Amino acid sequence: MKKYPRLCRSIILALAIFAGLIVYAYGFEVTQVSLERPREPRRQEQFVRILRALARPDIFEYEQEIVQVEAPVLVHDPCLLDNIDIPEPDTSGPYMLVTPYCANPNTEIQVEGFGFSPNSQGPINFIPKGDLDISIQLGNFQSDSTGYFSEIVKLPRRQPVQEEQSIRSITRTNVGLPKLTRTAHETWAKIVETVFLALLATTLGTILAVPISFLAAKNIMKEVKSPVTSVSLTIIAWPIGIWLGMSAGRWASEISQLITNDTALNVTGLIFSPILLWGSVRLALPQLDTPASSNFMRLVRPIIILFGAMVGIIVLFLLAHLAIQGGNRIAPSLGNFGFLGTFVSNLGDILNALIIGVVALLVGGALSSIASGFGQTITERLPTTLLKGINLVVTSVAGFTLAALLGGLVQWLYLINNPIQTLWIPGGVGALIGLSIATLAKSKDSIPIGLWIYYIFRTILNTLRSIEAFILAIIFVVLLSIGPFAGVMALALHTVAALAKLYSEQVESILPGPLEAIRATGATRLQTIVYAVIPQIIPPYISFTMYRWDINVRMSTIIGFVGGGGIGFLLQQNINLLNYRAASVQMLAITIVVALMDYISSTLREKAV
Repeated sequence: MKKYPRLCRSIILALAIFAGLIVYAYGFEVTQVSLERPREPRRQEQFVRILRALARPDIFEYEQEIVQVEAPVLVHDPCLLDNIDIPEPDTSGPYMLVTPYCANPNTEIQVEGFGFSPNSQGPINFIPKGDLDISIQLGNFQSDSTGYFSEIVKLPRRQPVQEEQSIRSITRTNVGLPKLTRTAHETWAKIVETVFLALLATTLGTILAVPISFLAAKNIMKEVKSPVTSVSLTIIAWPIGIWLGMSAGRWASEISQLITNDTALNVTGLIFSPILLWGSVRLALPQLDTPASSNFMRLVRPIIILFGAMVGIIVLFLLAHLAIQGGNRIAPSLGNFGFLGTFVSNLGDILNALIIGVVALLVGGALSSIASGFGQTITERLPTTLLKGINLVVTSVAGFTLAALLGGLVQWLYLINNPIQTLWIPGGVGALIGLSIATLAKSKDSIPIGLWIYYIFRTILNTLRSIEAFILAIIFVVLLSIGPFAGVMALALHTVAALAKLYSEQVESILPGPLEAIRATGATRLQTIVYAVIPQIIPPYISFTMYRWDINVRMSTIIGFVGGGGIGFLLQQNINLLNYRAASVQMLAITIVVALMDYISSTLREKAV
């Protein structure tokens, strides 16, 4: 009886091996594994030719001295040597002898060279009489160590003439010290562009990935719970806050344009706007001699805060305009450092483009925070029956709002100009779902909103990470045109998805002891993250960021194939032109830079981690 289990294991092992063989056999079939084509002589010759070209990168070149040597030849039909004087060659330098001196068209002659540079080579050309710009290549020569060569060539089939014609050899001799080729200079410029392309993409991706990583960390988000009322009011407040923020941003932009159009107003605005902003902040903060509970201050403080916020937005627009104008003006006067002025101008342009969007998000976040706090307050203070009725209303409105926003997105993507299909039907379904949630949920119970946020961000990150940077580069090339900026944006977006995942997993693996200790002191969620989470994740965050820069350098060579900038575009161009010596230079540069990046990043990680 003991033999049967052993027999079963043997049978299972045999079946597993047989199944593995079938899997790999099918794999060979679908991947068309075959050694017949590599054995073809033509393919082997092409392969060897490419290898030899790659082994001779076009890095250095010399100034060349061109030496032309000519020997006379008489092409006549019939060719009779009677009464023909054969000219004597000039033996003071390299010279050639043609035997026979007179020959019929389309016949073979012997060309001998003397006094040439040892081991030199070049073409042998026929120069017709009177057609000095025309040369017909008859063959090539290779001199030996003594400077002698002998080649048999065939004269061209041409109309005979009475005058002498010429056989010309051309040699090129290297002169002076080697210098970098044009290919090497282009490769250097593109590899520098590649490194900084990866640097900017990594920086931008890291800035966005750090806050997203906390939203995608399960151990942080699973404890985020809110009452139904708070969640519903937050959903309603977000679009309202974004609309108010965009309106305020546009209004501030119009005011700043009026100020910048007038020089006097511009100077006055730059001087007095910061003063007004500072005064608003001082008045908005509770003073020591003014009780915080003062009814007057409770009434005035929100107005002062709104006024200060508008002044602050106007100041940002003025600073952006100042940076754009100032950078453009100082760039020409900086000479070789003109890129610093361009950098300042670009920063101003970026600030000008981001102000309205950032203000909209800030106002939306502030309004949603107020709405969430209000929902928490009424949940704690109102009786269950009244709160149940409020929840039925606000959850229905929240469901309608969320579904209507999704319907608007569908309408924009698919150009469906039918409000019933994109607004009312989705909104009605959303309202019914919200009503069902309010009916089933207990009025004062909290729902795990943090887990919903976690799963949403995880899904978004997984989707972005599944799309190759190569594909993202194609999309951004359409939007931003061919160039490294498109590559920066493609790599930055892919970096956000990759780093946010690595960062969030690191947050999930932190030690729970410090978190429990900080929470025991009564710290808020933000204080817990600052004092218990961040100290544990800084070293691995630095390590992951450096490693991602290394990856982006390598990925930038690929996105260059679709016009995303960097050395990849130059590499693809040379491969398409079959210029493998130039392609070898780019491959060598990529190898050196990747190796250096690996060494530098590992060294920095050892010091920082």
